[in-house]
Formats: sequence, C-alpha cells, structure tokens
Amino acid sequence: MSQHSSLKAAGKIATKRNVLKRFERVELLKKRGKWTEQDRGFGLPKTKSE
Repeated sequence: MSQHSSLKAAGKIATKRNVLKRFERVELLKKRGKWTEQDRGFGLPKTKSE
C-alpha cells in the first residue's frame, strides 16, 4: 500500500517553532548562564528560541 502524497511532504516542512519543550528551555538557559543544577524544572522563565 502506498503512502498518500499529502503525508510525504509533511516530513520535509521545517518551520521555526514558537514553543520550546522543557528540556530545550533548560538547555537554552544553561547556554545563557541563567540555570544552575539546583534550580527546579517547574516555573521556568519564558524564553525565545534563537
């Protein structure tokens, strides 16, 4: 059975996401120097992706 043509193109779309996952936000905060290992993963500040 073949795959529908509309589903094939979905994997090729690479748009910039507005919302980051929690681990992505932590990595970004670590890179900016605003995260320590003692900080909790809840109530993270809002971040914009680079």
